[in-house]
Amino acid sequence: MREENHRTSLIGKSLYWTLVGGLWALVGVAGLMALYAYDLPDTNSLHKTRMSSGITILGRDGAVIGSRGDTVGESLSLHEIPRHLLQAVIATEDRRFYEHGGIDPYGLARAMAANLWAGHVVQGGSTITQQAAKNIFLTPERSLRRKAQELLLALWLEHKFSKNEILELYLNRVYLGSGSYGIAAAAQKYFGKKVSELSLPECAMLAGLLKAPSRYSPINDPALARQRQQQVLENMVEAGYLTPREQAVALSHPLSFAGIGNSQDSQYFIDWILDQLPDYIGRPEGDVVIVSSLDARVQAAAGQTITHAIAQDGARLRVGQGALLALGPDGAVRAMVGGRAYGQSQFNRATQARRQPGSAFKPFIYVTALEQGLYPDSIVRDSPIVLKNWSPKNFNKQYRGEVSLRVALAESINTVAVKLAEMSGRERVIRTAHRMGIVSELTPTPAVALGVSEVTLLELTAAYAPFANGGYAVPPYGILEVRTATGDVLYRRQHDFRPQILDDTVSAQMNDMLTYALRNGTGRAAALANHSAAGKTGTSQDYRDGWFIGYSGDLITGIWFGNDDGGAMKAVTGGGLPARNWKIFMNKALAPEPAPALLSGKRIAQPVQDLISRFWRTLKGSD
Repeated sequence: MREENHRTSLIGKSLYWTLVGGLWALVGVAGLMALYAYDLPDTNSLHKTRMSSGITILGRDGAVIGSRGDTVGESLSLHEIPRHLLQAVIATEDRRFYEHGGIDPYGLARAMAANLWAGHVVQGGSTITQQAAKNIFLTPERSLRRKAQELLLALWLEHKFSKNEILELYLNRVYLGSGSYGIAAAAQKYFGKKVSELSLPECAMLAGLLKAPSRYSPINDPALARQRQQQVLENMVEAGYLTPREQAVALSHPLSFAGIGNSQDSQYFIDWILDQLPDYIGRPEGDVVIVSSLDARVQAAAGQTITHAIAQDGARLRVGQGALLALGPDGAVRAMVGGRAYGQSQFNRATQARRQPGSAFKPFIYVTALEQGLYPDSIVRDSPIVLKNWSPKNFNKQYRGEVSLRVALAESINTVAVKLAEMSGRERVIRTAHRMGIVSELTPTPAVALGVSEVTLLELTAAYAPFANGGYAVPPYGILEVRTATGDVLYRRQHDFRPQILDDTVSAQMNDMLTYALRNGTGRAAALANHSAAGKTGTSQDYRDGWFIGYSGDLITGIWFGNDDGGAMKAVTGGGLPARNWKIFMNKALAPEPAPALLSGKRIAQPVQDLISRFWRTLKGSD
């Protein structure tokens, strides 16, 4: 009896302290929410949004390079919006929208479980009401305070408005990529149509943008946008809005997109910076002016180069597209051409297309080797190597025997690149590439040394910047300042910290080797008469991609030619069409006076015998 009384007493005490703890937790949460509620945004601004706003884009010299008007579309009532679009949004973004009170505990629990199962974030638990609160009242800041305010404002919206009114507000305010706010602006931007004219496949495409407007934009990545559209249609079937037959018909429907301009103007660049604008200032409430890093003279030279190259050699060499990107030593984008004609295709091949860089990836292998103790004059044997069942071949199917690292890089010898990568370690090579600016995932297979992992022209060009600027990693950027039409500064770029990721010795050695590659190696066609320059060619398998990435002291330029469908060109190598047109562009773009000198040093003699011996011991059995 005494034991039962004792057990009952313990249970009672546990319940008591649990209740006390719970009450204090509630008091703490209530206090925290009250603190966050103290500085909530003024909800009176709900209906003060302008029906349209204009964005004017200036070049680095202050001259207008473009503008976008009516980026905030007209406000539509719910009955003006196609039923399929409403269903696509609800099926994809918030299937319990008409059941919850602004916050969906079931949705949060489901998202948490999915994220824990996947090991990373694959689902979000935000309701349409929460997204509306965020888009209308809050900044893009990511913090506990902002999330708490989002929840409070969602509850306020649910109390103040009907479900249909909330959905209407959301669809008229949400950002849908390429500078368009609201479904009216997006329908016009992507399809050149009124919302009421949208087809089911077009509705599904727009609804798919809500999750990640830039990533799923059909302008940026048509293939990924199509995959997202398919997912939205599948969601509509699961929610009971479509039959499988209706889904199949929608998927078979081809889409055509609106577009203006050509490759010589700044439209690709403007799209690129407008996609980033919300990250800088949130949603613009009126007319804004963007001061960009673009140089109109350099941009004109870039457009002319790509247009002329394809017009002159495209048909003969089976080249359908080209792209060019030019950066200042600090990462400022001076010119961007994303394709041969913006009016025909708004897909930006400079920033969105992922292609195999081929030998243009090899400088990262040589940087790693130099950091491991080798020298430009170190001797390596060009001879067959077998790794498991794979044996790389040189482009000319021949072997030269002993060669220096300088010559091996200049002549783009595959066997040497593979041996160096194996000696240093593939993971170390990948870390070097990422440290210098490559952001794409690189697979640590033996063939990583030959540039088989896909990258964008933007990241590959930026990864060469440390060679030109003395070893400093730089993120590419295009926005210098954003201000209102009345001059109030909303954002101004600060001089951010740039880590030195290559020491002076390695920078000098790489400049020496890449200068030699341009003058005496596969890049000879790119050699400049009046400027010191360095660079590297790249050719992917079966002539699918041709690259030249090179630099002077004040301009880093990458150029690419290929076909959107991955089809082979007619024996186009990086040392041919790309190198020739890189030279044409640089001669137009560079100022008449000499560029700043590249960091360089005297050639360093080949290493002592013990380093050579250690190197060959590492490779023993590979020949």
